[in-house]
Amino acid sequence: MATAGAAQPRAFWVAGRPVTGEESFEVTSSWDGSVVGTVSVPTDQQVEQAVAAADAVQYDFAATPAHVRAAALDHVSRRLAERAEEIAQLITAENGKPVKWSRGEVGRAVSVFRFAAEEARRFNGGEAQRLDTDPGGVGRLALTRRFPRGPVLGIAPFNFPLNLVAHKVAPAIAVGAPIIVKPAPATPLTALLLGELLAETELPEGAWSVLTVPNDRMPSLVQDPRLPVISFTGSDTVGYAITDSVPRKHVTLELGGNAAAVVLADWSSDADLDWAATRIATFANYQGGQSCISVQRVIVADAVYDALAERVLAKVRAQVTGDPADDATDVGPLVSEAAAARVADWVDDAVTKGAKLLTGGARDGASYAPTVLTDLPGDSVLATAEAFGPVLSLHRVSGPDEAFAAVNDSRFGLQAGIFTHDIQLAFRAHRELQVGGVIIGDVPSYRADQMPYGGVKDSGTGREGIRYAMSDYTYDRVLVLTSLDL
Repeated sequence: MATAGAAQPRAFWVAGRPVTGEESFEVTSSWDGSVVGTVSVPTDQQVEQAVAAADAVQYDFAATPAHVRAAALDHVSRRLAERAEEIAQLITAENGKPVKWSRGEVGRAVSVFRFAAEEARRFNGGEAQRLDTDPGGVGRLALTRRFPRGPVLGIAPFNFPLNLVAHKVAPAIAVGAPIIVKPAPATPLTALLLGELLAETELPEGAWSVLTVPNDRMPSLVQDPRLPVISFTGSDTVGYAITDSVPRKHVTLELGGNAAAVVLADWSSDADLDWAATRIATFANYQGGQSCISVQRVIVADAVYDALAERVLAKVRAQVTGDPADDATDVGPLVSEAAAARVADWVDDAVTKGAKLLTGGARDGASYAPTVLTDLPGDSVLATAEAFGPVLSLHRVSGPDEAFAAVNDSRFGLQAGIFTHDIQLAFRAHRELQVGGVIIGDVPSYRADQMPYGGVKDSGTGREGIRYAMSDYTYDRVLVLTSLDL
């Protein structure tokens, strides 16, 4: 941490206003080490101001007309679209993901705010229930509506520095819940730019803040009783530590995975196998594999294993690696050299224990070559942990029974992709697989931002997806009307 020098640090946002603190830190590119920006750090007093403002405005914000909240969300959606290329370049600079994936992330965030504006207009119309189905309820009608639980603390990860912030901010605004966003220290610049767009709206003071608080100062913010809702996306270790520290709070956790793509025997034509191999190779390596639903395990029926493995290898080797600012690049660096070194250690561990390295396995600074392994030992780290890097392993199985058992043989359960044309197998997968989402005919990496998204087991609790997060941020409150002539 350095004191603010001659270069003016980027302000954070306290209750909708740009503010600077006494210290700052640099954000650097994992590709070339260049300084992308300098960010100011809030003092304890400034953090207190943000929390106090959220606490003070919560009831007024909840009472704002739906059109006010929807208009603000629509505005942010439009402004993201207008500044899309600028924002995509910023994401790439601070995160290291190839710019083509950054453009896709901006496009998704445009949709997230648009979806939230639409949901804000129709959410919470209320449900009427007549109570005279029992003699004691004659003349009574119950009206149930949802109200915010209170201010939200949204803790976002580095891998989607815009869209995963959007998935916390947009639903909160839609229901009228104040939110304090804490972006990842490696990638705060995009969230701060989002603050510029929120500041252009007419949302009340205190409705939102963006605080670049260092991780070691987060416990007091997490435990503040004025923030009864926490939405966290990140590692299971940190996520469950948060839950354990605040057992009485409402905590949503979007954690990790070691997502499986299953290719069954009926997915056998050349076109089928080419499609599966292309999707697997792409989404094992997109964003350097730094996605919770990146393909990590490829489980293949014996009848098509050899044909698919050959294609997957060719597609992985064809991935273009290099400068993330180049439009042609498919795979850029990981978020840091330490992250790449960890992936290298895990691959070396697997090979030492008997895995066969088919391609990749080389590190250059923060970059790690797209890697394919077979014969992965069960006692290797990669067999049970989330790689969060451009690494996949191939597994041969006899058929659906063994394939589905292999998917479930994991402490994670986020999403799974099943390549099959058999509708019965599709419904069986939906019934048997212990995951939050089953994607038929594609990889587990598919996510539509309006659908429910989340996992089971060590992949977390709760669901994102605009309407589902809005429900998560709110609770039912019943109004009973008496002496009505129904």
